[in-house]
Amino acid sequence: MAIVDVTVIPLGTESPSVSKYVADIQHILKKYENEGKITFQLTPMNTIIEGELPTLFEVIAAIHEAPFNKGIQRVATNIRIDDRRDKKSTMAGKLESVNKHLNKN
Repeated sequence: MAIVDVTVIPLGTESPSVSKYVADIQHILKKYENEGKITFQLTPMNTIIEGELPTLFEVIAAIHEAPFNKGIQRVATNIRIDDRRDKKSTMAGKLESVNKHLNKN
């Protein structure tokens, strides 16, 4: 299981706000989540997605394409991948690990 941090940036929009494009992407992610393929979490600056790496690449391609489908002519997508193979790693597990250390103090 891998975790990706993805930011899709539509360029050349009619206003500085991109929330409607973010909402479109969240609908795509929800579809994949409902199919049981991923888990995701929207944050104020990006979206974190958890799943099998081949599926995550498929999801990233789909959300990268979303602004183009709305008429945007240029999209920049930033991707950071955490692919740990020595043990199962999840978003929740990573947070639990940090919280254990916080609670020691």
